[in-house]
Amino acid sequence: MKTALNASEKTISLTSLFADFKGITKAGLAISVVFSSIVGYLLGVSDETPFSWVTFILLGIGGYCMVGASNVFNQIIEKDLDALMDRTKNRPLPSGRISKQTAFILGAILTVVGIAILYSINPKTAMFGAISIFLYTSVYTPLKTMTPLSVFVGAFPGAIPFMLGWVAATNEFGIEAGTLFLIQFFWQFPHFWAIGWFLYKDYEKAGFFMLPTGKQDKKTALQTILYTVWLIIASLIPVVGFTGDLKLSYVAAAFVLLLGLWMLYFAVKLYREMDEKAARKLMLVSVSYISLLQLVYVIDKFLR
Repeated sequence: MKTALNASEKTISLTSLFADFKGITKAGLAISVVFSSIVGYLLGVSDETPFSWVTFILLGIGGYCMVGASNVFNQIIEKDLDALMDRTKNRPLPSGRISKQTAFILGAILTVVGIAILYSINPKTAMFGAISIFLYTSVYTPLKTMTPLSVFVGAFPGAIPFMLGWVAATNEFGIEAGTLFLIQFFWQFPHFWAIGWFLYKDYEKAGFFMLPTGKQDKKTALQTILYTVWLIIASLIPVVGFTGDLKLSYVAAAFVLLLGLWMLYFAVKLYREMDEKAARKLMLVSVSYISLLQLVYVIDKFLR
């Protein structure tokens, strides 16, 4: 009986540890970011830079470590603020399930392992990964309680993963990687402003400034529309043939345009309705948009 109880306790303990690891590294977010990197990698492979399963797997593991480290350090810095918000108060740190010291050790290990893995792919990939961690934790995170410009600053590390995959495949940062960066850069504004809108009251408890005007007003909604338009334009740039090896067929461009108009529709709906429901819908659509866009790019590449 005692053996059975011990085995049960160990299972519960391992399950809870795994759950806390997922929570403190924000597994859902980390996986979506890694997906962007993998798509960038697939777009970057060619006859000159052929696909490698080793690089593919290393990019996935190294990418998760880097994003996970950023999220760990972010939660260490925001531990007391997370405790004030309903959305975050049950995270491992504010709930007391993980100590700051343990979290810091985990973050440091993930950083070292992540950079080492990405460096084994090529030094440029490691460099951009390190820049991403630095900007996210040392610049974006502190600015969240100071100014709405934090979203603009946070868009830089947030846009790195898509182009990181291209750099991992080619060991080059050129117009192709820059275009991928630009797409994900513009995407983040409507996405995060939608989140900032429907979680406005919760963010307010912690003193976070997530909306461009600091309010749920027409100016914020209008800027959301404008950045969605910029996103659509950036997403269509490869069809004109000025982006080197990053190309997009007319058929794929039509799909990309439809996806953009779909997202624009919900951005306009937010402007008209000005409520949390419309903002939440825009956020969900934006998540689907970026994933579907990346799939269209990859499918188009391999069908051409």
